[in-house]
Amino acid sequence: MFTRSRRRAEPSGPYWRQRGWQLSAGFVAVVFVLGGTIALTSGEDRPREPAPGGPLAGPDVTGDSRPQGCRTDDGDDAVPTTPPQGVEWRTIGAVRVPVSSAAGPTRTDGGIRWCFAHTPVGAVLAAHVIPSQLSEPGWRKVLDQQVVAGPGRDRFEFQRGLVRDSSAGRSDAVATYAGFSVASYEGSDATVDLLMRTGSGYATTSIDLRWSGGDWKVRPSDGGDPHTPVSVVQNPRGYVLWGR
Repeated sequence: MFTRSRRRAEPSGPYWRQRGWQLSAGFVAVVFVLGGTIALTSGEDRPREPAPGGPLAGPDVTGDSRPQGCRTDDGDDAVPTTPPQGVEWRTIGAVRVPVSSAAGPTRTDGGIRWCFAHTPVGAVLAAHVIPSQLSEPGWRKVLDQQVVAGPGRDRFEFQRGLVRDSSAGRSDAVATYAGFSVASYEGSDATVDLLMRTGSGYATTSIDLRWSGGDWKVRPSDGGDPHTPVSVVQNPRGYVLWGR
């Protein structure tokens, strides 16, 4: 088990009130943010779409089994202190995310990128890829297969259903992934801090994940938040920088 204390500067004061909209709007393109800074539909009652099938949509796979066709290198349990080797960058919507042929996502089915290594590096990559997919039009498939079931997922589905897909990624200032830090890793659960670079500096948020159904899935809060509130940090100290 690996854990460390989180160190984060909380936003406050006139600067945050003046710059908060720009930060939130830019962050929409990286991790989907539900709030007053994005356009909401009104008076529209959309019926719940049937849950689509997929490799991660069925009952949990027991033990160390993986869904059919999923193969990754799960041999390294070390928490990364440098950027993982063999990482390439792929575009999801308006953002670039890190992927690896060894640590995932190694499979793409119906627009869903899945099959991450059961390692800290696999959790790091899942923390970048899965939330970014939730801001895309096919978010319901991602929700059903890559978000842990429970009240938090239900709440997120309700909130996300109020948001026009076209509003995701619509921003004058787009944040980019700058680095990460593994806050905790216990094999079945992980927390990854993501560092973003914005036009105003650096910001960070945390993603909780759980190993479920033979792959990493995002574990939202009971309130339906897929990540913690965005916070401003003064510098990237303490994070592993992607260096691109």
